[in-house]
Amino acid sequence: MIQPAALSNHLWMVLCSLLMLAGCDQRPWNNPYPETDAQSNTVYSSFDERPKHLDPARSYSANEYVFLGQIYEPPLQYHLLLRPFRLIPLTATDVPQPQFFDAAGTLLPGDAPVTAIARSEYVIGLKPGIRFQPHPAFARNAAGQLRYHALTAADLHGIRRLADFPETGTRVLTADDVFFQIKRLAAPWLHSPIAGLLGQHLQGFQALSEQLAAVADRPPLERVAALRQASLPGVDVMDDLHLRIRLNGSYPQFSYWLAMPFFAPMPWEAEAFYAQPGLAERNITLDWYPVGTGPFMLTENNPNLRMVLSVNPNFHGETYPTEGMPGDTLADVGKSLPFIERAVYSLEKEEIPRWNKFLQGYYDSSGIASDAFDQAVQIDIRGEPILTDAMRQQGIRLLTSVEPSTFYLGFNMLDPVIGGDSQRARLLRRALSIAIDFEEFISIFSNGRGVVAQGPIPPGIFGFREGEAGINPFVYTWHEGHPVRRSLDEARRLMTQAGYPDGIDRETGQTLTLNYEAVATGPDDRARLNWMRKQFAKLGIELVIRSTDYNRFQDKLRTGTGQVFMFGWNADYPDPENFLFLLYGPNAKVVHQGENAANYVNPEFDRLFDAMKDMGNSPERQAVLDRLVEIARADAPWIWGFHPKSFSLHHQWTDNVYPQQMANNTLKYRRIDPRRRERLRRDWNQPMLWPLWGIAGLLVLLITSAWWLLRQRERSTAL
Repeated sequence: MIQPAALSNHLWMVLCSLLMLAGCDQRPWNNPYPETDAQSNTVYSSFDERPKHLDPARSYSANEYVFLGQIYEPPLQYHLLLRPFRLIPLTATDVPQPQFFDAAGTLLPGDAPVTAIARSEYVIGLKPGIRFQPHPAFARNAAGQLRYHALTAADLHGIRRLADFPETGTRVLTADDVFFQIKRLAAPWLHSPIAGLLGQHLQGFQALSEQLAAVADRPPLERVAALRQASLPGVDVMDDLHLRIRLNGSYPQFSYWLAMPFFAPMPWEAEAFYAQPGLAERNITLDWYPVGTGPFMLTENNPNLRMVLSVNPNFHGETYPTEGMPGDTLADVGKSLPFIERAVYSLEKEEIPRWNKFLQGYYDSSGIASDAFDQAVQIDIRGEPILTDAMRQQGIRLLTSVEPSTFYLGFNMLDPVIGGDSQRARLLRRALSIAIDFEEFISIFSNGRGVVAQGPIPPGIFGFREGEAGINPFVYTWHEGHPVRRSLDEARRLMTQAGYPDGIDRETGQTLTLNYEAVATGPDDRARLNWMRKQFAKLGIELVIRSTDYNRFQDKLRTGTGQVFMFGWNADYPDPENFLFLLYGPNAKVVHQGENAANYVNPEFDRLFDAMKDMGNSPERQAVLDRLVEIARADAPWIWGFHPKSFSLHHQWTDNVYPQQMANNTLKYRRIDPRRRERLRRDWNQPMLWPLWGIAGLLVLLITSAWWLLRQRERSTAL
């Protein structure tokens, strides 16, 4: 039995605990990071899917480029601030300018006609003194031999991750490293996404790929040896810091590829190190542990928890840009990069926890999920997005930009009803272009995050026309300074002219029925499909939804069995060729297995495209682009849809954050104020102690009551 004195002691213990609780320093109890990191110069972010490839020859995904862009350095990069997008040197000494030669090998002037150019040559000069990050592949023993290039089973005892190798080394970047990476792009066992493209342009590339196919089934070390020994007629290593690249004909877009990780230098030592038996079983591969010269290196890869980038101690150095656009803040001009020491990316598969951690200050930046949009953004009387009062009170900033991408409603031009170049089908497509209200689509399904497309070229890409000159006259008129969609009455008149009055086929007397190929998996998709059905119903057309998975959807596009479909394209590089090739006849999906999913063919369009794609940006190229867009608008193989708008939120302690849709290496510019972040985190995450006080008070009351009852019982017993 508990004695009253013991109860009294318990009461005092509770009271002391409450006093201790009240006297604590009120640090956030929900902080997911160690207290030792409270004021570290670290960027905190998240990812929702494990990167599949961290090998720059294989990677072609945005979630992988988040990491690759900070680790690898191709010859060129995009200027952080200047618009239109501008290429500048990264590991190269300058942006290489092509020299042109005719079939006889005679040097041609820079303005030579494209038809006269038999080959182009680019000489890439590399900056001296650039070194690779510390890595075991470069470690050498006292005799100067590579320390870890003849590993035995005994050597691998206790090795579970790359950091378990006790020694590392480095060496300087050379032109051979760029050459080796280009040869890797031809290796059939790596399945590089741009191998097909390079086979069209880089001299000898296709032959090299066929040559390497003979060793594709051999052990990895033999394949590395074959790569090192292989030659490539299209690439000459002139000396340690210069190489020459030869292309067939003229291909101005090649400079953009030099800014992508595909062309980041790769040391043969890394390839040979990872090819050794026993390492792949331990996930010690190039896909798991990249090797670059960039400002950061991957020091922790635990994709089920977090990934950590840390400053590369061998980074050659770079400074903040000295010029920008009007309104850009240039407080860090000329300062050394990077500004941060580390970046921690935590796995967050669900949107709500990610959003809540951003609001609590545990992530420095965030996108805006649809469910949180109204909490973060409101639309002002001019139709412009602004932050809500709650966001402004937290000092959060909103950045918006139009993405260099497009979503469109495509028509299968091989279909006998909706496709072809007959006037009847063309009028039907134009009527639908008016009736399907993508302004409404953007408002309902994208929270207003998009710009209605007037053609295939997005804003910010050369060839895009602003204002009245840029509207699609078949769908819009210009009124009081902005485009106005033509009326449904005009669309119905076009339907009548096409032989479908009120949606009835005049030839058969039946309601016009079209099939819509869709990839649908959830309730949000159902709402979109219902909306689409209503758009066609405006013209009396019955829309049959044929929903399937993505693989089956792709099969329908490849075989041309669909009629109407929704598709999109993100730019690989900021050039109109990268959008207009989606309508180029020789790229038709069914016949040529290209990216022309609509299977659109127009001889004049194709002829002009052939001329335009090899031209430099100029008034002459703009004129050709205007005509190309005019033809596409008249034929209407697409309903042009919209260009999405990105919205991103950034806390007040982050600086040097700018919309930059083409560059993927912007972490080095990021600057944070960790002291301000820590102070605000504490302010926003004060523990709520009143429930504890209430529970403690209840305990005191219960203990006091029990003590009093026991005292009363003792007295009554004594009496």
